[in-house]
Amino acid sequence: MASEGEESQQPQLILADKLFLLKQSDVQDIDKVRFREDVFNFVKEHDMVKLYETLVADSVLDVDQSLLDSMRAKIDDELKKLDEKIADAEENLGESEVREAHLAKSLFFIRIGDKKALEHLKVTETKTVAVGQKMDLVFYTLQLGFFDMDFDLISKSIDKAKSLFEEGGDWERKNRLKVYEGLYCMSTRNFEKAAELFLDSISTFTTYELFPYDTFIFYTVLTSIITLDRVSLKQKVVDAPEILTVIGKIPHLSEFLNSLYDCQYKSFFSAFAGLTEQIKLDRYLHSHFRYYMREIRTVIYSQFLESYKSVTIEAMAKAFGVSVDFIDVELSRFIAAGKLHCKIDKVAGVLETNRPDAKNALYQATIKQGDFLLNRIQKLSRVIDL
Repeated sequence: MASEGEESQQPQLILADKLFLLKQSDVQDIDKVRFREDVFNFVKEHDMVKLYETLVADSVLDVDQSLLDSMRAKIDDELKKLDEKIADAEENLGESEVREAHLAKSLFFIRIGDKKALEHLKVTETKTVAVGQKMDLVFYTLQLGFFDMDFDLISKSIDKAKSLFEEGGDWERKNRLKVYEGLYCMSTRNFEKAAELFLDSISTFTTYELFPYDTFIFYTVLTSIITLDRVSLKQKVVDAPEILTVIGKIPHLSEFLNSLYDCQYKSFFSAFAGLTEQIKLDRYLHSHFRYYMREIRTVIYSQFLESYKSVTIEAMAKAFGVSVDFIDVELSRFIAAGKLHCKIDKVAGVLETNRPDAKNALYQATIKQGDFLLNRIQKLSRVIDL
């Protein structure tokens, strides 16, 4: 695990990304050969017996019995030393040394990818008094959760961290937790909450153990685009200095954001196409790829139609740089799903918007609530009369 303040991604999470890419059909075979070699070298270096056995069973790696025997022998030897240190600390040293000895054993299990790490982190917690140190143990648990994409473990750990902060805790750790929670929200398709947490963390980001700052900005922009209104997007994302300094380093992202905000629809579709592979091959976004693609198209089509009472399908197709047939099929699908408030006049080749009137909607809601209140009063009056 990356130590506090170390500006590098946690190695096991890099490994998890490579394991994910090995399973993707969109990844080229030549890249898979490199990833497979990287995975093998990492597993060998860190004596990750259980993961090695799983990868052999899944035909990702070839079995090497002598390597397995060697790794098991090294693990047994190291565990013996760690247990001796724990026994010595408990017998001859103070409470902090006992805690450090137990933590060392927990970190060893994390290093070799053994699920016993969770059990030993709990043991270490019983030896821990300071809230900050307890919080660090939760971060280790969260990293294990993200390695396995164990959302139940992640959710419980986030709740535990929040309850710990009620006892105290420093702002640096609180800000780090926001990024962990944001990643959890994004991974479970709560993009609105994820964007809120990421935007809150832009100027205080120190969570390099999860991902580099560039990746953090990538996630922040993607989640913000489909959840913020234009005014908020301009203020919090388009003009944000922290984003401006980094966004140019991420292929297609600057064009993606700015073409959407500036209504340059042809450029948007071009950048959009360039970003699809990055989203599809991201471990946290992969399962939401189709959903995200639909949502971003809903945003851009709604923005275009917002300016018109009616517009020809041909004009819209020209604005987006696509065929009339493509726009026709796309809009039909989105209208049927209730995502766009318009209708297509096939004969005239025209789109007519029928956006709900905000004042009218409020009036109807007030009438409905008034009727409900009157019904309740009438029922109550009958009870009182009895």
